[in-house]
Amino acid sequence: MTLAARVRAFLSEETWAYAPHERPAMPGSPGSPAHPRRRQVAYALTGVLLGLTGGFGNALVAANTVTLAGSLGLDPAEIAWLPTVYVMTNVSINLLLIKFRQQFGLRPYAVIFLTLYLALTLAHLFVNDFTSAILVRAASGMAGAALSTFALYYFMQAFPAPWRLRAIVVGIGVPQCATPLARLFSPELLAMSQWRTLYLFELGMAAMSLAAVLAFRLPPTERQKAFEPLDFVTFTLFAGATALFAAVLGLGRIVWWTQAAWIGWALLAAIPMLAAALVIEHHRANPLINTRWLGSADILRFTIVTVMARIVLSEQSYGAVGLLTVLGQNNDQLTGLFTLIFLATAAGVVASAMTINVEKLTHSVMLAIGLVAIAAWADSYSTSLTRAPQFYVTQGVIAFSAAFFLGPSLLFGMTRALQRGSGHIISFIALFGVINSLGGLGGTALLGTYQTIREKANSAALVQAVDPTDPQVQARLQAGASGVARVVGDPGLRSAEGGALLSQTATREANVLAYDDVFRLVAVLAALTFCYLLFLLLRRRWRAHRTIAA
Repeated sequence: MTLAARVRAFLSEETWAYAPHERPAMPGSPGSPAHPRRRQVAYALTGVLLGLTGGFGNALVAANTVTLAGSLGLDPAEIAWLPTVYVMTNVSINLLLIKFRQQFGLRPYAVIFLTLYLALTLAHLFVNDFTSAILVRAASGMAGAALSTFALYYFMQAFPAPWRLRAIVVGIGVPQCATPLARLFSPELLAMSQWRTLYLFELGMAAMSLAAVLAFRLPPTERQKAFEPLDFVTFTLFAGATALFAAVLGLGRIVWWTQAAWIGWALLAAIPMLAAALVIEHHRANPLINTRWLGSADILRFTIVTVMARIVLSEQSYGAVGLLTVLGQNNDQLTGLFTLIFLATAAGVVASAMTINVEKLTHSVMLAIGLVAIAAWADSYSTSLTRAPQFYVTQGVIAFSAAFFLGPSLLFGMTRALQRGSGHIISFIALFGVINSLGGLGGTALLGTYQTIREKANSAALVQAVDPTDPQVQARLQAGASGVARVVGDPGLRSAEGGALLSQTATREANVLAYDDVFRLVAVLAALTFCYLLFLLLRRRWRAHRTIAA
């Protein structure tokens, strides 16, 4: 047998005689046969492994950017490219992967992307420059999209048919647990051998995932010819545009929006590329992106609410962690907080799965957003004496809300896509990926920019309020000078050191006040989103009551 024949045999899927009710819901998705309990358990464990591996692809880097920057010799702008490149490849790849599964099946889909991820991660252990790090993150973004989809499929096989909606909620929620877990154990990994241990762990997770996928195969799908020549034109334009938007959002607040000329050029290229992709799709008989459906009122409302939710949920990843970092806390000192966040995230996934109701998805989203508004407002009273224990309750509530929100938001759009036909699923998955990936980056960019602006304003106000003739200010300067008296003998230098220490304190207080402003902004945005959802719900009930009365 030739090598090509061996490869085709390895990637081929076995045949399966499906009963009518077991057939795949659409080409590219696995069938739904009944499984024995032991196989269901194996599918569930495989789903957990795949979900966490997909989540760790970005979480391990995002949680350790400062340490990795020192280990790899990168400056702040260069290290910011690593999580940004992950999003650049992750945000649009699903647009092609759905049709890839439909035409070539599930098994090649898993093997190809996991093998690529493994190869690049292994190569990075031997070539540790900036380019190889970028390539690994790009492969991780593509593999992360594949792993998240596979985790969803494995959970759907693990649950009995009446619980398939709960399976979807669990499948979309498990990857969210990766971020707090990464912050819990990654400091120990970095302490062993700096960045190499971190990448070895990532390599091991990817290898285990590949082995699990090969050992516990999904039921095969039904295949059909899916690709059309214009699909690749649309994908190239759409992927290029979203990648440029991701680069702008990920780097804008670091290189600053008005200081880096490439930001303007990136936007100048991205906007017409996206417009061209949408124009091509609008006039196609079998569009990859159904622009007419995406422009409907229901989907536009869904987009607005989900984008706002992703922005306010960035409070946890940027706001609380950023404030504690400014106050001198690091991952080693935040173990209790991240343990609580992990437990709250897991509880949110379970609660969302157990309470999911297709008829009342808006209620679940409203609950999640309302809780974030309350918790963020409570966080806005933080001071320079605030430490991790003071965030236990509020950050636990936000972690619970973030996990509780995802399942209902996914099902809201998916049910409406299925009502219009399976062809709309590709459009919805593309939209959902863009909203979650770019929405997360956009939320961090918005909050980070606002924090920087408010820090400058608060710092200027504090400096203006400092009067050198004030006895309290003089006492503070003398206390700072006395603190360095044993190592600095010159009185003039001691006085200058006292002034420098006072300036550092003012900067710290300005940052604390700026983060309080960020928390208040999040609370206001969450409250406005909650009120908008309440208005939509009341309007729908009023229209239903009016229809019945007529």
